[in-house]
Amino acid sequence: MGGLTLTAKYNIHVSFEVEGIVEKPDVIGAIFGQTEGLLGDELDLRELQKTGRIGRIQVQLNSKGGRTIGKVIIPSSLGRIETALIAAAIETIDKVGPCSARFELEDIEDAREEKRRKVIKRAKEILLKWERDKIPETKEIIEKILKEIRTAEIIKYGSEGLPAGPDIDYEDTIIIVEGRADVINLLKHGYRNAIAIEGTSIPKTIVELSKSKKTIAFVDGDRAGELILKELLQVAEIDYIARAPPGREVEELTAKEIAKCLSNVIPAEEYLSQIEKAKQKTRTLYVPPIPKKIIEKIKELEGTLEAILYGEKWHEINIIPVRNLAEELKNMSRGQVYGIVFDGVITQRIVDIASEKNVKIVVGARIGNITKRPVNLTILKFNDLSS
Repeated sequence: MGGLTLTAKYNIHVSFEVEGIVEKPDVIGAIFGQTEGLLGDELDLRELQKTGRIGRIQVQLNSKGGRTIGKVIIPSSLGRIETALIAAAIETIDKVGPCSARFELEDIEDAREEKRRKVIKRAKEILLKWERDKIPETKEIIEKILKEIRTAEIIKYGSEGLPAGPDIDYEDTIIIVEGRADVINLLKHGYRNAIAIEGTSIPKTIVELSKSKKTIAFVDGDRAGELILKELLQVAEIDYIARAPPGREVEELTAKEIAKCLSNVIPAEEYLSQIEKAKQKTRTLYVPPIPKKIIEKIKELEGTLEAILYGEKWHEINIIPVRNLAEELKNMSRGQVYGIVFDGVITQRIVDIASEKNVKIVVGARIGNITKRPVNLTILKFNDLSS
């Protein structure tokens, strides 16, 4: 009853148990005999074998203790619905020869899925060989294809559908990052246990995961990263902290940079302790003396939207519009400017540039939302001096 040769799309796997000793022909006879006419002529197994739509039925069995147990594999080139009907029909068999029997479906295997896996595996091997053997100009193309392959491996996790690596459920440690692009970059370099927050508020899925897994918060090296880290530490159970280099984002880091950041993680308790020490230093920071003439100059600056740059002995270097302050500072040599007084808001950007240029004191009309205060920089507002 071999029938015509066919290319199977599905393999029906059925296990059986017979209360007696039987042979393979008995099982095959029961399959054809007890399903005959059950689903009509179009789905009769004998006719389907003749037309090559059902393949050769394979039977594996073992007899022991007066009972026979085994497995039946039926190749099918039918559609999904017809294949499911055949499987259901097989489960109705209750006798093999004179013996009572029970047939139960184990699985309907998609025979093409194994081929797909082999194709994908071989494609990756070919791509890797190209990357090794082809000229450097092709590397960018290969990287793009590899990135697309990695992107395809990203899953949507939890009720919020957060972007995550495929091993997020199987790893004891997870890496919490800011966005989807960060997950893609980590996946590209072999880190398959990352999950993204995707927003400014911390999703419930992240909070719940942090209760059962060891967590590493890996955020960008900018102010936004600091804010996200602050909220994470408030609502989730974070074990370790990793930061991208200052001004850098996780999504743009190389494999070596990622490995360095993750090898330099610090416990969350130590990070919080460092923050508290920095606050204490800020509170006890020595305020250098400011000449009376500078304090008087502040009254003249109010309402002008101008900035004055001073040298080490409070000699005037330049007067510029506040809108040009950041650019002007960037063009200055390190240590050239000692103090800045300006009619504007002291922002994190101004503070960062001033610290980089070794400015010692910045006085502004108001102080904005500054989360990182360098210990070597005094920050004051006009009211601090007038009082």
